[in-house]
Order: sequence, then C-alpha cells, then structure tokens
Amino acid sequence: MSTTKPAIAGEPRLRRALGLWDLVFYGIVLIQPTAPMPLFGVVAQEARGHVVTTILIAMCGMLFTAISYGRMARAYPAAGSAYTYVGRELHPGLGYLTGWGMAMDYMVNPILCTIWCSKAAMNILPEVPYAVWATFFAALLTGLNLRGIKASARTNEALAAGLGVVILLFFGAAIRYLIRGPELAMADFTRPFYDPETFSVSHVFTGTSIAVLTYIGFDGISTLSEEVKDPRRNVLRATVLTCVVTGVLASLEVYFGQLVWPGYEFPDVDTAFSHIAGRAGGPFLFHLVNFSLLIATVGSGSGAQLGAARLLYGMGRDNAIPKRFFGAIEPKRGIPRNNVLFTGGLALLGAFAISFQLAAELLNFGAFIAFMGVNIAAFVRYWVRGNERTLKNFLPPLLGFGICFYIWLNLRPTAKIAGACWLLVGILWGAIRTRGFRTGRVQFELPD
Repeated sequence: MSTTKPAIAGEPRLRRALGLWDLVFYGIVLIQPTAPMPLFGVVAQEARGHVVTTILIAMCGMLFTAISYGRMARAYPAAGSAYTYVGRELHPGLGYLTGWGMAMDYMVNPILCTIWCSKAAMNILPEVPYAVWATFFAALLTGLNLRGIKASARTNEALAAGLGVVILLFFGAAIRYLIRGPELAMADFTRPFYDPETFSVSHVFTGTSIAVLTYIGFDGISTLSEEVKDPRRNVLRATVLTCVVTGVLASLEVYFGQLVWPGYEFPDVDTAFSHIAGRAGGPFLFHLVNFSLLIATVGSGSGAQLGAARLLYGMGRDNAIPKRFFGAIEPKRGIPRNNVLFTGGLALLGAFAISFQLAAELLNFGAFIAFMGVNIAAFVRYWVRGNERTLKNFLPPLLGFGICFYIWLNLRPTAKIAGACWLLVGILWGAIRTRGFRTGRVQFELPD
C-alpha cells in the first residue's frame, strides 16, 4: 500500500528532474571516489594484504542490500531511512533499535574524521604533536558548523571531480612505476586477490568488516525519491549502479596500491595510501594525495558533525533525550548550537580514546544493523506479505542479510562488545522513557 498522500491542487511540490545518471553521480559524490584510500592500511593489516578481495566481498553484500533499499524506497518514497523501513514493516521496537544503532554511526563519524585528519596533517608537519592537530580539527569542524556553513551540492561535485583527477594521476604514476620497476611475475598480479602464504578466511572477513566502509552512503540516494523521474525504477537501478561503479573503482585503486606496495607494513598504517602514492610518484604525489584526502575528510567530517547535531536535535525536540539541552535552537543563526558543541567535544575525546580502526568498526557495527534490518524488512514486505512469491523477492534480501550478518560477526571482539554496550544503553533508555515500552516509543528524526 502506498504511503504517499495525494497532492493538493496548487500546493508547491518538488520537481521531478533527476534522471538515472544524475542519481548515480550523486551517489558517487556522496560516497567519494577515494573512499577506500583512508582505509587501506588497516584493511591490509587485518586481511594480510587481501584488500582487493575484501572490497569485492563487501560489494556483493552491498549489492543485495542496495536492491533491498531500492525496493523499500518504492514503498516509502518520502521517508527513506532504515529506521522507518524496519519500524513499519517489522516492529516499532526493532525500528527503534535500528535507529539507535544508526545514531552510533552519526556520533562516531566525526571522531573517525578527526583522527584521520590529524594523522594526515602530521605527514605535512610532523613536528606538530598529534594532540595539537586533534584539538585543531575538532575545533575546526565545530567552528564550521557553529557558523552554519555546510558544503553545497556544487562544492561536493567540484571536490569529487578534483579527487577524480588525483586518482587518474595516481593510476598513471603507478603504471609508470610498475613498468620501470623490477619485472613482475604472473603470481605478483594475482597475489592481491589471493596469496596462498597469508590467506585466511577469518582474516579476510575481518578486513571486509572494515572495507565495507567504502560503500557507506549509497543509501542516501533514496532520500531523493520525490525529485526523480520514474522513481519506482530509477532509485533501485541507481542504488545498484552506484555500488557497482564504487566497487570497480575502489578495486582498481587498491589493486594498483597493492602492486606498488606488496606488503602490509607501513610507516603509518592510518595514512598508508599516501605513502603508496609517494612510492609511485615521489614526494609531489605523496603530498597531493595526502592533502586531497585531508580536504575531502574535512568536508566529510563537517557534514558528519552536522548530521549528528541534527539527529540529536530531532531526538531532543521529540523529548527522546533531554529537550531543554538537545532540542534548543540558537536564535541568531538558527542552529542547534548545544548539539554542535556536544558532538565537537565528543570528537575531541574520541580522538584520544580510540583508534582509527576501532572508530571505523564501531561505525560499521551500527551500519550493518541497519543493513540487516532493511534486508529483512524487504523480505517480509515482498515475500512474506506480498502477492508475488518469486525468486527476486526471496533470494536477494536473504543473501544480503546473510552476507552482512557474516561480515558483522567478523568484527573484532572489542568493536562487538562496545557496540553491544551501546545497544544495551539504548534498550535501557527506551525502557525508561516508555515505562517498559508500554507508553509509546522513542522517536528518531534521522537527517536526509
């Protein structure tokens, strides 16, 4: 049953102007074409060098999940969040847990960006201590959001185009390095996919549980459903195509990276790809890649902190968390100032308390809860309750759930324990706010 309301005559409506490739480009911009580069070092160490394999395995799980997201966007074209899909199709309590898991993503993302920016800045000015850089970037991201500054779509497109040029330069430098360097045997070209000396299923899937961060953001396409030509077809196709394009590009980036740097020991594991670029193209490419990724991560961090502040405001406005603090709007600039300061303080503390790898795993812990929930919601809607018991309604959501669940299980114990504690806090808080889940439910307003 459709949940959209009929338009009232004369009521302003969003214009349906976006075609299929507009959506695909938007998705790539949202994810960023350099997405696997900041993760390369930690994934390489966990997977013992099999970074390409982890990217491809993650793509399989994301493709099936993308199908589920696209199909659920048909059912709820104006909602567009895993919280909504799970809450309406399965149970409000499960929707609440999904929303709580996604809330952890929004809280952790600014921490992740603060840590990486600080490490990248140390490659430029190594004499400045990490503590100074962490304080600087936490303050910078907070200051940008306190001023109400956010990147426009045009700025994001220009940034994505600039990063595309950097990627092409890296490919060119890597090919030249491989041609001029020591002669490679056939085994050297296949080793990034499978190295019999180091291959381990458990290690590869642990690496995959981090590598999947490459694809985080593809679900944002569903938020444009009301502005898309033929949304019932194009949202699904664009979501799947975005995952494919991202997966192919990411695989090429890390494949050439592994050919240039065959091992998985780096001067700094968190900024490993900058060092790979330096080996391929010298100091110029090292600094270009390092600086480009730094600028991109500042943009991502600013957007992530804005999203976290908006989420806290939505929860505070609905009195899910203390309204007086989190539901307040600063009247002069019209921003949730308390929430921006809160998330900025959290990013600063997190930059000292946890590692880049743990932050990435915690982000994926919540994301996989959402992905598994959406796959099950799609299965229930289109197979259990639907009229068409076809293979396309049965197999994709179950495969998506199964792959995501197995990858989620392979998160390191530390990440699973921390994520489980976060969920437990959410359950306890929800029980307190609803008197044992008897008097309603805690509301979430997740940012578009």
